[in-house]
Amino acid sequence: MTSTSMAEGTCLVTGVAGFIGSHLAERLLQEGYRVIGVDCFTDYYARSLKEANLRALRGHPRFTFIEQDLGKMDLAALLEGVSYVFHQAAQAGVRASWGENFAIYTDLNILTTQKLLEAARRAPHLRKFTYASSSSVYGDSTDLPLRETSPLAPVSPYGVTKLAGEYLARLYAANFGVPTVSLRYFTVYGPRQRPDMAFHKFIRAIYAGETIHIYGDGEQTRDFTYISDAIEANILTMTHGEPGSYFNIGGGSRVTVNECLRILQEVTGREVRVSYEAPQHGDVRHTWADTTLAEKVLGFKPRVGLREGLAAQVAWFRAEILGA
Repeated sequence: MTSTSMAEGTCLVTGVAGFIGSHLAERLLQEGYRVIGVDCFTDYYARSLKEANLRALRGHPRFTFIEQDLGKMDLAALLEGVSYVFHQAAQAGVRASWGENFAIYTDLNILTTQKLLEAARRAPHLRKFTYASSSSVYGDSTDLPLRETSPLAPVSPYGVTKLAGEYLARLYAANFGVPTVSLRYFTVYGPRQRPDMAFHKFIRAIYAGETIHIYGDGEQTRDFTYISDAIEANILTMTHGEPGSYFNIGGGSRVTVNECLRILQEVTGREVRVSYEAPQHGDVRHTWADTTLAEKVLGFKPRVGLREGLAAQVAWFRAEILGA
């Protein structure tokens, strides 16, 4: 896809100050689109990091930033003239989704998604609505590799809300023809990764000379997806994917947490100290994406391997966080 052939229309990116949203907005601008970005700067992590994520976007002539809560906006007005919606905004975090916090997750991940879909069904120019789902919808499955037809059984309140949002997207496609596509992300990593996510925490601890706390024995596995591959999947949904469809987006690099630590030790050239502790509620033992359907329908193929991706994240951390 070239910018000349693609650059028709305006894109809305929700959660634009976040990890994935900011990368996606940058890519869309590179392709020649106009981009409206919305973010309400929830206090899940420091605003300064989100402001840094927006650095390359602010001041761009085709980028408009709106700091507001989607759930309180006039969404019909927001979607006026919008051709593509990328709904990345959500309250993140598996471990933080228990207890009283669940009200935040239901508000931001379910109710706000429903309001946006309701507005989308009346948006005359809308060509595609891409919803950011999660591998958390599968829960602690042993049906590996996970296919789109695998049982859905979230083991965290966060996973429940992401699945509810995905079901809403499918309902609005089936009942009102809203052209939704859902992407089930498998552990996205890379530059700007949220500070609560494992690789960011591991790298920070390594450079601080601190102990890394692993919940479990470290032999649990994850399918890690580099940020540029996740972004490419979003771009592909603009022209591929039937309304109501959903796809696994994985990186093809299912490895143990212990192997990740070995790679980080090599990449950083520093000692890695580890403490193994009891597993956390809501954590799953293994994830592994079968991306056959995404390859067949979207043309998706992950291109960045784990070692290359971690080296890029370490380089970003040194430059942006340490100022080295």
